[in-house]
Amino acid sequence: MSTPPVELAIPLTGWLALLGGGEFTFGETEEADLAWLARTPAGPVGFVPAASGSEEYPRHFATYLGDLCGRHVETIPIYRPRDARRERNAERLAAVAAVYLGGGLTEQLVDSLAGSPALAALERKLASGGVVIAIAAAAQACGALFRGLRPGVPGRGLGWLAGAAVEANFDPDHDRRLRQLLGAGEARVGLGIPESGALLLGPAGEWATVGPVFRIVGAEGELEEIENG
Repeated sequence: MSTPPVELAIPLTGWLALLGGGEFTFGETEEADLAWLARTPAGPVGFVPAASGSEEYPRHFATYLGDLCGRHVETIPIYRPRDARRERNAERLAAVAAVYLGGGLTEQLVDSLAGSPALAALERKLASGGVVIAIAAAAQACGALFRGLRPGVPGRGLGWLAGAAVEANFDPDHDRRLRQLLGAGEARVGLGIPESGALLLGPAGEWATVGPVFRIVGAEGELEEIENG
């Protein structure tokens, strides 16, 4: 097996799935969803809506996933930092087989989870054989840095990917924003994940891609499409 395209900064015996984006109601994420579902133990999937703050998003996702594979989805009501500090929500995260971090605003997700029992529960999930899925803005949150709302001012991510930054909904013909993020100095590896694509990182260095996924090493490095692991 080839070397993973990025190093992890946290223990991992389960799977971390980074999805580039796409609209699940139109079937755009189906291939990526089937890939992480195939690696998920039996049990419900928990949906965390912190990045969007939407109450409709998890309901639509529950309908979609039920139709796709019959999986039950439980909304884990983390919308703001105080929700992430509630031990009951950490217990909910521990009880499900997988946790899906929905898209929205990267800053909103990071601010909600930072330093909380919920974040610790997610990291324990990954360390104990569970699955965490992060789509679009949530995938960007997993890196050391992410592109913030203010131009030229990167945000500090959850840090699950060592020295790396993620650009979701990535267009390989327009890699300037990812290169600028690498130029900020704290991230040397850039991952570009197009809409409908995914990078899955697993135990013992296992990894896989769905669709094309791109990597840049250093702000001046060559953009390369990574081979499936």
